[in-house]
Amino acid sequence: MITQMHVKGLMFDPYNNAYIVVLRDEEQAEMLPIWVGKSEASAISLALEHVAPPRPMTHDFMKGYLDAYQAKVISVVITDLSDHTYFAKVHLMYDDSEYAIDARPSDAIALAIRSDAPIFASDTVIRKQSSEELEQWLENLKPEDFGKLDS
Repeated sequence: MITQMHVKGLMFDPYNNAYIVVLRDEEQAEMLPIWVGKSEASAISLALEHVAPPRPMTHDFMKGYLDAYQAKVISVVITDLSDHTYFAKVHLMYDDSEYAIDARPSDAIALAIRSDAPIFASDTVIRKQSSEELEQWLENLKPEDFGKLDS
């Protein structure tokens, strides 16, 4: 089973010197934090803010390529979590056929935002990330550790 998630914002994790994409379900009951690099966070942030860079970034190129061939991003699914690494698939429709392509979650999310495609997470991923380690990390955060998050 899968749950639809929405990008609620980006925050900086000072302990790991990385950015976190915060996904939440519609009822705000489940949260899925995905750690990403600076360039991936930038690509997601630009898409969220609807900022067009002077030259296409990789995800803009991907979207343009898909548009040129009339392929459509149907959805993105965060499919697995193993050894602190998330896995995702981009589901495409092309010529009346559906394709599922492996992708890094950060790339899949950046493409989904640009394509207005829904983002889902498997219930297995949501259960796995709800480990005690994550809960302990969240408890240790201070309010000043958070960047701007949409509500």
